[in-house]
Amino acid sequence: MRNLAARYDLQPSGTTVGRALDALNFFLADVRDGLGPYLAIYLLTERQWDEASIGSVMSIAAIAGIIAQTPAGALIDRSRAKRGLMIAAAIAVTAACLLLPLLDRFELVAATQALAAAAGSVFAPAIAAVTLGIVGPQTFAARTGRNEAFNHAGNAVAAAVAGGTAYWFGPVVVFWLLAAMALASIAATLSIPPAAIDHQVARGLDDIVEGHRTPHDRPSGFRVLLTSKPLLIFAVSTVIFHFANAAMLPLVGQKLALVNRNLGTSLMSVCIIAAQVVMVPVAMLVGRKANVWSRKPIFAIALAVLAIRGALYPLSDNPYWLVSVQLLDGIGAGIFGALFPLVVADLTDGTGHFNVSQGAIATATSLGGALSTVVAGFIAVHAGYSAAFLLLAAVACAGLIGYCTLMPETLRAAAATSRTSALASENG
Repeated sequence: MRNLAARYDLQPSGTTVGRALDALNFFLADVRDGLGPYLAIYLLTERQWDEASIGSVMSIAAIAGIIAQTPAGALIDRSRAKRGLMIAAAIAVTAACLLLPLLDRFELVAATQALAAAAGSVFAPAIAAVTLGIVGPQTFAARTGRNEAFNHAGNAVAAAVAGGTAYWFGPVVVFWLLAAMALASIAATLSIPPAAIDHQVARGLDDIVEGHRTPHDRPSGFRVLLTSKPLLIFAVSTVIFHFANAAMLPLVGQKLALVNRNLGTSLMSVCIIAAQVVMVPVAMLVGRKANVWSRKPIFAIALAVLAIRGALYPLSDNPYWLVSVQLLDGIGAGIFGALFPLVVADLTDGTGHFNVSQGAIATATSLGGALSTVVAGFIAVHAGYSAAFLLLAAVACAGLIGYCTLMPETLRAAAATSRTSALASENG
């Protein structure tokens, strides 16, 4: 067992492990979500599919991700080969996306994207687990904020490259960019020393505090979710957040593509870059202040901004307006990405099921996203884009009211104090 004091030291950004985590989050940014919103533009402009068919493909992929989320989390909890799992997932996502330009049947396109989504379910819990296993719970919030900042920076750079080259080479350029980022992410993963990861801490077991606790029966991953009322409330809140959020960017991309077919991919890249640039400082701020401002008010801001964003899109079809409103996505998504693992860690502390609980809640989150693209695509076809945006805004508003009414604060100051006391006792 590693020295207990060293285990919980914050890994400085300048250390080898810190730089490896930075690089991993940067390069994996374009891989973990697969083609993302670019899929909608590619199918709309290159294959001439309608919005409902596009929404169906994206929903099928999301359902595959739903099915894989909880098993992926359970596997990460049990596995000591977390680096290998991330490498295998990166290869699978890239292979599935590179096959897409060679396929034209609905069934085959849906199958490749389902494979990519299932493999991609590994990344978020694996990165959170590896991070927790390296830095420990006391500095997890700050390091998670830094992870999200580098993730958003990677997305912004990838979107800039895609936008700058798509005009000359077409939407297919995103496929080759994804492959390049995947190779770089594999190299970054291999640069993390296996010995740097404490696999017990990575699954939510704190050996320091555990010695001062009365032994208790650790519930299964499913019972962790189903027997914790705050965790259930948070799961429902994430469903609502992603139902309201998931379809917005693809709908904006489709509107931009219809305005100018040749610039559709480039304008989508501008939207992504604009949001990602905002997400970087937001994620860093959340990481630094989540233990000061508490979790509940920060997530409430994310829901409020999402509702405002949905209400603003219908006001104009001007590309400059749509891109400007997209900046608000940087606030909402930046908060959610940095805060999600912190709340789950709060609510599963000491259970040993941090990652399977992440997976279970991510399953609910993916369900919200899958329903979002189907419902919004149907409404866009039959009632127009404005009606779809306003419905998503109303859902976000309802979620905000429910969250503020029902969700308790999850920050455990007492738990942090007990860790500090235990550590001091151990070193004394």
